[in-house]
Amino acid sequence: MQSLEIQGFSYEERNGLLAALTSAFAECGGWVLDRKTLSATTMEFRIEIQLRAIIDLYASIISSGLELTRNGHLALTDLCTCRKNASTTADLGQIVSIRIEISFLEDMTLHSLLMIGNTLA
Repeated sequence: MQSLEIQGFSYEERNGLLAALTSAFAECGGWVLDRKTLSATTMEFRIEIQLRAIIDLYASIISSGLELTRNGHLALTDLCTCRKNASTTADLGQIVSIRIEISFLEDMTLHSLLMIGNTLA
């Protein structure tokens, strides 16, 4: 089983984005294994999906309003390439485990951004 860890962020309203993502996962045939809050502005989803549905999942994630990091885009693009080059239906049936960490930037205040900047200096 392949495993991915991707990160993303959104300026969208939290409840709307979470509903869109949950729906996207289900429509692509994904299983939500875990969903938890990591902090006041960060959430995590752990999902499993068959390799054959990875392109649909990628498109659904983007259309939901979630912005992925460069590494997130590269990881999903690599999986799409693997799917394209899969030679048998058994290969397409492989399960991929994905951990998606989402930061909600609308919830961040100027004060919290300044405090983060102070810790980096």
